Amino acid sequence: MALRREMAVVANGIYKSYKSFFGPEVSALRDISLEIVEGEIFGLLGPNGSGMTPLNSIFSTLIYPERGGLFILGLDAHRDRDKIRKLINIATAKSNFPWSLTVQENLRHYGMLYGLYGKDLKRAIGDQIAAFELEEFRDLKFEDLSTALKQRLCLAKSMLNSPRLLLLDEPTTGLDPDISMKTRQLIKRIHEEEGMTVVLCTHYMPEAETLCDRIAFLRKGSIVALDTPQSLKNQLNLGENMVVKYDGMIDIQELKALPGVLAVKPRNGAVEIIFDRSAQNLDGIIKLFSPARIQDIDIKEPDLEDVFLELAR
Repeated sequence: MALRREMAVVANGIYKSYKSFFGPEVSALRDISLEIVEGEIFGLLGPNGSGMTPLNSIFSTLIYPERGGLFILGLDAHRDRDKIRKLINIATAKSNFPWSLTVQENLRHYGMLYGLYGKDLKRAIGDQIAAFELEEFRDLKFEDLSTALKQRLCLAKSMLNSPRLLLLDEPTTGLDPDISMKTRQLIKRIHEEEGMTVVLCTHYMPEAETLCDRIAFLRKGSIVALDTPQSLKNQLNLGENMVVKYDGMIDIQELKALPGVLAVKPRNGAVEIIFDRSAQNLDGIIKLFSPARIQDIDIKEPDLEDVFLELAR
């Protein structure tokens, strides 16, 4: 795999395993090869134990792969770790800050760790407090912040050094739906304004579908699919989902036998039909319900949740 300047991450044949408490080694990553383009939001998705978090930790240089090559922003992850760490940052769902320090004191603490001092530090703190709307909370101690404010502080901290690569691990876990939506909007805004590369680990499919340009699905430490969200849905030929609510009787077996019908799931007073629109038999499916009285029809295209369930099998 040739290294190209426009690549933020180039991984070639990465392996990682851990020794289990009871003896044998557990393989966390197997032959991971991928390229992440500078400026894109790249998603890492998979079930628990799929290898997402170890891979993100390797990208952050917190741990090393046992085998394989890794370049971050054109730098060798083995040889240039210190240089890489000045160019990246990470934000996780489990915020870990000094509890007795205020928002402003925490940002000052981390800013100094990132090598910022004097006017540069003051400007960086002010910029992030404004960007993440933390002005009225700047003198609150971390222990007194709500979960949502802690997450905003974590994101603000991750932007202090103006990273070219931002690694996010479950950034909206534990947040209320409205706060999760605002957090996703913040991520999208800072990505657009700063033009940075973002790697997002998440189990929340709508989040990935909303934010990510491309996605890699991991299962048991291996990449099983990598493409844009739309291409993944097209490739798997999952079919569209139609729920018909009706009053009366229909022949379920006849419905299952219709061309283009992939699956039928009867419900109480309704039936869920997975069908292939390319078969051009939607009218035929609807016609079969003519002996009954149709009350409602809801058609939904497959989403990443459907892709996830298919690939996680």
